Amino acid sequence: MHHSVPSTTEADNASSKKARLGILFFFIYLFFYAGFVVIGVVNYELLAENTIGGLNLATLYGIALIVFAVLMGILYNYICSRYEDKMNAGGENI
Repeated sequence: MHHSVPSTTEADNASSKKARLGILFFFIYLFFYAGFVVIGVVNYELLAENTIGGLNLATLYGIALIVFAVLMGILYNYICSRYEDKMNAGGENI
């Protein structure tokens, strides 16, 4: 089996900023997820209450968590792309 030469990658000057942003986003999401868990533990009857469109709170909160995670991922990608563009072009100060 023939293997081609692996491509070379440039140094990622923005990796520390991207890591910090990822950790920040993780804790933001953890806060909202913990809210869901706390409601489920402390007052689980509340999760059965009907909300928008006849959905119960558990379903609405779960869907909102998924949408929030996707939006955070898109925002993370956008911000990290800007970090990479600026820092790899020589503009170290963002």
